[in-house]
Amino acid sequence: MTGHLHLAAPADTAAADWSRKGAIRVVLAEDHALMRRSLRLLLDSQDGVDVVAEAGDLSTVVSCVHRNLPDVLVLDLGMPSESSIEVVRCLRADLPRTEIVVLTMEDSPWFAQQALDVGAIGFVLKDFADTELPEAVRDAARGQEYLSPRVAARMQSIRRHVSDGVLTVRETSSGP
Repeated sequence: MTGHLHLAAPADTAAADWSRKGAIRVVLAEDHALMRRSLRLLLDSQDGVDVVAEAGDLSTVVSCVHRNLPDVLVLDLGMPSESSIEVVRCLRADLPRTEIVVLTMEDSPWFAQQALDVGAIGFVLKDFADTELPEAVRDAARGQEYLSPRVAARMQSIRRHVSDGVLTVRETSSGP
């Protein structure tokens, strides 16, 4: 009797793709040099993560992402000049295989929802970047959404209040 070996398909194709390629390729975009250096040290210390380029302004972000075709872009939402939200929207349209994790000081669920609505897959608060960013980058590379737990809890609370009739949808979407 001849036996056949059947291999199951990987449960997570995106994760299988990046693990075959090697490290998760990351472009890091932050306008403050000291913060960018710290974030790079954090990400470079992670097994399986490789920061392939850095950018300090939005025009450099766009060219770095097009040139390097990273798996993940880590983008500071507070970068000066243009709208980081608009850059997220454009990059998702141009390069749908590059996942975007936004990094911000703003813990508003409204900002998080806005970033997710335009195509970001991750939302990390700078105050917790040292513990949350590596996980967010790995989740993004697998095609999984990551929300800072603090923001996620606030979003759930708002959604619960809407479903309970305490707040209207309009009251929750008016922003800060």
